[in-house]
Amino acid sequence: MTHTVGLIYAHPDDETFGCACLIRSLADQGVSAALLTATSGEAGKPGQLGPMTRDELAARRERELAAAGAIMGLADIELLRYPDGQLSSVPRSELVANIAAFLNRHRIAVVITFPEDGISGHPDHIAIHHAVNEAVWSGICPHVQKLYYNMPLTGHEAQAGSVISLDAAPYWEMKAAALRAHESQILSVERVFGDLQALPANERMRGESFVLVWKRGVHHPAVREQSLLDDVT
Repeated sequence: MTHTVGLIYAHPDDETFGCACLIRSLADQGVSAALLTATSGEAGKPGQLGPMTRDELAARRERELAAAGAIMGLADIELLRYPDGQLSSVPRSELVANIAAFLNRHRIAVVITFPEDGISGHPDHIAIHHAVNEAVWSGICPHVQKLYYNMPLTGHEAQAGSVISLDAAPYWEMKAAALRAHESQILSVERVFGDLQALPANERMRGESFVLVWKRGVHHPAVREQSLLDDVT
């Protein structure tokens, strides 16, 4: 049986920062990954591209997301196009309903999203975190069997629960290309990863880690895993 992994984030590039290696590894195994992005990122800055209106930047960032998705091997990308920076003002029930519709439409078995602090503390990230939790835990998405959060630390530093970790080194050329595809955000990319010609100097950015927080109704199950799809039926 084939299964689909669902990634749910706030802005174009969130998925590339935290999941590029994972997405590519899934694609290489023949596993589909579908992305839901809540905004078009129009409240950001266009960086070296020069002045843009919000509509122009939104269109640009959507094109960049499509380009990065092709590099990573995303099977599907959907955008909700909520106003960037204002997700905390969207009625929670509405956001949950849209997330649930995405999960059900793609028959998602495994979900990945932000941890409670949104990694960076961004209010949009935190709003997505809570809405995804509600959609998954409410029982309205019957195909979902597992929920993972991104971890900002590499696997050997993680202590709690089941953690899946990927070393970025085998995927770095691909991840760097996907990050470069987000050209309007390259200044932010370089602040986090440094010169994309080489693996980041910061060891914490040399991998991707995901912690299992929910499995078929059990929160923080005490299991050890090798793959996101372990024990997925």
